[in-house]
Formats: sequence, C-alpha cells, structure tokens
Amino acid sequence: MALHVIVGAGPVGTATARLLAERGERVRIVTRRGTGPEHPSVERVAADAADADRLAALTEGADALYNCANPAYHRWPVDWPPLAAALLTAAERTGAVLATVGNLYGYGPVDGPMTEDTPLAATGTKGRVRIRMWADALAAHRAGQARVTEVRGSDYVGVGGTSLAMLVLPRVLAGQRVFLPVDWAAPHTWTYIPDVARTLVAAATDERAWGRAWHVPSAPAVPMRDLAARAAALVGAPAPKLTRMPYPVLWLGGLANPMARELRETAYQFDRPFLMDSTAATATLGIEPTPLDQVVKEAVAGLQG
Repeated sequence: MALHVIVGAGPVGTATARLLAERGERVRIVTRRGTGPEHPSVERVAADAADADRLAALTEGADALYNCANPAYHRWPVDWPPLAAALLTAAERTGAVLATVGNLYGYGPVDGPMTEDTPLAATGTKGRVRIRMWADALAAHRAGQARVTEVRGSDYVGVGGTSLAMLVLPRVLAGQRVFLPVDWAAPHTWTYIPDVARTLVAAATDERAWGRAWHVPSAPAVPMRDLAARAAALVGAPAPKLTRMPYPVLWLGGLANPMARELRETAYQFDRPFLMDSTAATATLGIEPTPLDQVVKEAVAGLQG
C-alpha cells in the first residue's frame, strides 16, 4: 500500500482521506490537534505542518503530500507563507508529489469563463497570496526540485463546506429571508467537495497532471437563486426569500466585523457571472462532475441530518 500524507482535516482533507482509505491506500493525516476521519487505514498525527523538518519526517516514503490546509480567512497573509514553504520543502526533501487544493482567487475579476490559462492577475491581498504559493511551487517543479500540481475549485457545495451556498441553504430550508451582497440571478459555478477530492488524488497520482493547475470538474453554472429553489423544493420549504444587500452596507459592516471586511476583496465573485471552465480535467483525467441535482440533494440531506 502506498502512503499518502494529507495536511488538514477540513471538508476536502477529510473527503480525500476517506477516498484514499476506501481504495485501500495507507493515509497519514496531519493536523495541529490530531483530528481526522476514523478509519483503519487512516493514521492521525498531531503536528505543526509549518515545521518543515517535522513535516518532512512525516512525509518520508510517501507517494504524495496533499495540501488541504485552510488557515483562518483573515490570517492568510500571515499563516500561508510559512505553511506553504514547509509543504514545498517537505516535497523537495522526500520526493513526494505536492498536490495543493487551490481556488480561483488568483485570477481576480475577469470577463467570461476562467480556464487554467487565464492570467493570474489578482491585485487583492488573498489573491496575491495564492499567486505566490503557486509561483513558488511551479518554480521548484521547473527547476527539477519537486513535482507539484494544483487543483482549483469554485465555491464549494457539500457537507462541512463554508461557502456562500452552505451559508444560504440552511436559512432557505428554514424559510428565512437571506440578505447578502449577492446578485442572486448571476450564473455561478459550484464545486462539489467529493469532486475536489477525486480530482486532487487523480492529479497527484498521474504524471500527466504534474507541473500545471487543473480546474475541478463542476456542473454547469446556475445562479444562487436556482440552487436555493432546488433545495427548497426538495423539502417543501417556501420559495426562497433572497434580498440583495447594497455594497455600501457590506463596506460599513467591515468596519466592525473582520469577516465582512475580508469579504470586500471577493465581493466581485457574487455581483456578476462567475464561471469556471473545467473541461481540461475531464478530458485529461477522465473525471466527470457530479450532477448538480445530486449535489443539492446530498447537501440538503447533510444539513438535515
């Protein structure tokens, strides 16, 4: 059995660990508190992944090292650089493929669907953090010092996710009004968490995927309004009551609320169409996106369970 080391036990890290364990692989999941899914093939280790020496020791002999970490949103500029550096160092020392879970922040606002060839032109703080992480990893790959890949998804839908959809759906199911700075009618790509795990493992274990980024295969874009309506219909809840918050209200809220302040940078993702093209991963890695109706059904079941 090959050894796979996963850093982070959030929704994607947990889904990845379970996927690999169910395939009969040996999994070591590293978190600060030693958390993670319970499975005979999953070893849970408490360690600081930003400690490059410790992480390299834990990665020794592994086929792949998965970066599924998720620092606090407002601490990205502080927490990501040392953590990303330690992950890359561990990959360089051990020869394990570094497979990173990325996102679309690096592209910044764009017109039209994003592909893996869309320039990484973000000017916001969090976007620049993600650009730097990928640039460092890619430079090491091109220099022959490491083997790396990255998979990027849009907003997650699935149990444990904290995206807009997973914040809105519980209120919709409860028949409550939702008041957010969102164009509820704008088409938006939604990415299913288990599809992230499938793409991550495929990219880590297929040498054709190394040295470039991939978009997680995701269902055709639909507006948040439609996603909410599908969820409400499944449980017989009232039609969603969705109200758009004016941007100045969000800006003012950021004066007192750190999360609202962080959302200013990414508000563009929800005030216009936000479209991700994932055909490359489907064509090369053979991964088809989970149908959106199934995604919504499982998300609703998770919220109710």
